[in-house]
Amino acid sequence: MQSETCRLYLITPPSIVVADFTEALARALDAGDVACVQLRLKEAADDDIRRAAEALLAVTATRDTVLLMNDRPDLARETGCDGVHVGQEDATYEVARQTVGADAVVGVTCHGSRDLAIEAAAKGADYVAFGAFYATDTKEAKASAAPDILAWWSEMTTVPSVAIGGITPANCPPLVRAGTDFLAVVAAIWNHPDGPAAAVKAFEKAIAEAPDAG
Repeated sequence: MQSETCRLYLITPPSIVVADFTEALARALDAGDVACVQLRLKEAADDDIRRAAEALLAVTATRDTVLLMNDRPDLARETGCDGVHVGQEDATYEVARQTVGADAVVGVTCHGSRDLAIEAAAKGADYVAFGAFYATDTKEAKASAAPDILAWWSEMTTVPSVAIGGITPANCPPLVRAGTDFLAVVAAIWNHPDGPAAAVKAFEKAIAEAPDAG
């Protein structure tokens, strides 16, 4: 995953109705530039995750969007996802890479830690994720981060960064200006009052205008 400009990285809600969600996802992807979708169903049974992955792949594969599996490199490989995202309490980078292979995407959560990010990049991670930057109700944030870590990272390396945690069109400009490659978003997309397509368009506008915002 490489990016010349900041792009959207969508994460699924914690629970989905697959048929309804695939329709919402298609609308979101057709509305603008979405680089990646992460399937994150922490509480779901394996069979339900498999069915969801199959359905989402049918949407993402025709739209040049990467589909990543959260936490489970075994299911990522089995279902044909483009890669996996692992946290500090999930499978290690080494296990994830060995499982999904050299050509798949492996991203690593690094919270607000420069040391963890350097370590992940040195091992070969395709991107590192920093956060939480803002308050979020989607999940309990284990750490917080400030935009300066994004600026430091973008100046130090070409390994892409993902910003996560309570990000909205209104509060994303400082992250974009700091140099993040991707904005990971959950609630601001799927809970948008006018639907996910409108949310994607709002983010695109905010991203485009961010460099001139201050």
